[in-house]
Amino acid sequence: MVKNLLLQLALWFAFMAALLFGAAGTLHWVAAWWFLLEWAVLGLWLGLWLARHDPALLTERLKPIVQPQQSRWDQIFMAYVGVVWIGWLILMGLDAGRFHWSSMPGWLNGLGALGMFVCIYACRSVFRANSFAAPVVKIQSERGHTVSDTGPYAYVRHPMYASALPFLVGTPLLLGSWWGLACVPLLVAGIGYRAVREERMLAEQLEGYAAYAARVRYRFVPYIW
Repeated sequence: MVKNLLLQLALWFAFMAALLFGAAGTLHWVAAWWFLLEWAVLGLWLGLWLARHDPALLTERLKPIVQPQQSRWDQIFMAYVGVVWIGWLILMGLDAGRFHWSSMPGWLNGLGALGMFVCIYACRSVFRANSFAAPVVKIQSERGHTVSDTGPYAYVRHPMYASALPFLVGTPLLLGSWWGLACVPLLVAGIGYRAVREERMLAEQLEGYAAYAARVRYRFVPYIW
């Protein structure tokens, strides 16, 4: 399992590097190297933590983003996510790496790095509270899927998506791309759509979820939404 983790991290690192540096037209883009290094180190840290504390969840999270048991609408959604993610990275490579349309102060780059760290650290709290936090929308009957309502789930219904918000903001800040940052509201709207669709399915198919959703009012951010 750890070998699979290392292989996937290496492949993702190479894939994102190819997109960023290919779009930038140069390897001399310091911010992109920092982004990739932080992503790799934090991803390895979280993956090894999961391998020790919840290997079953790590196995789930290493599966493809499109799976047979997955809801049909989520299969389509995740396919679009892949396309959008690629386009987003290419846009930021063109912006900050090749044409230098954006100019961003260094302290914002540092804030972006902090946002990425906050995301991964928060994800650990999510994984500790919910052993069923798979990357796709499905009911994991074979694993005895139950509602999670402790830890961050006591405050918001989708703490994983909430954890993604500082990552989505932090990535273009670290890379120094205002155009990338301008896309963030659309990305947030996308995960908001997925959260609503996911809740409908869980309320219908997962025992106790409707009562949980009635008890915990907010999806992403307390007192906001």
